This record gives sequence, structure tokens and C-alpha cells, in this order.
Amino acid sequence: MDTGPLFAFVDRDDPAHERCEALLASETGRLVVPMLAIAEVAHFLETRLGIDDELRFLADLTVANLAPEAVHPADWFRISNLVERYSDLPLGIVDASVVAAAERLGIRRIATLDRRHFSIVRPSHVEAFELLPDELESE
Repeated sequence: MDTGPLFAFVDRDDPAHERCEALLASETGRLVVPMLAIAEVAHFLETRLGIDDELRFLADLTVANLAPEAVHPADWFRISNLVERYSDLPLGIVDASVVAAAERLGIRRIATLDRRHFSIVRPSHVEAFELLPDELESE
């Protein structure tokens, strides 16, 4: 999981809130969330919505099927490679950590609202990622 769906899930005013809420409710398996994405969500919640929403997110991490994933030592080289390779986007460290974790764990599906970046990136283990949730009609 990328940052966007998690933030939208917590922010009831976000245009993607209902899609992301439905996505999290419909997924029965483990939802891998890189630690860098968790840190980014927490930062956005704290600075944009406030402590109550940040605390709600922390509670969700303890009871939901969200599985925090540490950055492994080998991931840092891949993250660096991805940030450099896609510097024209720019991809950024958090998105690159999502790609690196997905590659290492063999994950093909990415939950993201950042379709532009994740549709351009070519992972090493599959031709392209399947992006969730489905797009809005207006996107």
C-alpha cells in the first residue's frame, strides 16, 4: 500500500475516501504497508488533519489487516536506483520503497492513488503493477 489510500481512508472529506474505505474493507489478506509510507501518512495526518485522525490511524494499524513492512538493507540500493531512474517524475523515496518491497515480496497489486507514477514504473518481477482501487469516472 502506498500513502494515498491510507490517508484517504482516514480523511472522510477526501474525494477518494469511499473507494479506499471499500478497498480496505474488501481485502481479506494482509495489506503490506512499507514503514516509509506509514511515516508519510502519519506526517500528513498530523499536519493536515490533526492528532485525533493520527491516533485513529495508529489504532487502525493495531487492529486492521495492515502489515507494516520494514525497509530491508538490500531495499536501499533498489530505492536509490529507482529514484535515480525515475527522477523525471520524480518518483521519490516513499514510492520507491513501495516498489522495492513489492518486488522483494513478489507483490503484483499496489493500492495507490498515484496512478501516474505507478503506471510508468516497470518492476523487476512483473511487466506492470495492477493498481487499486479502480479509478473514478472523472480521473
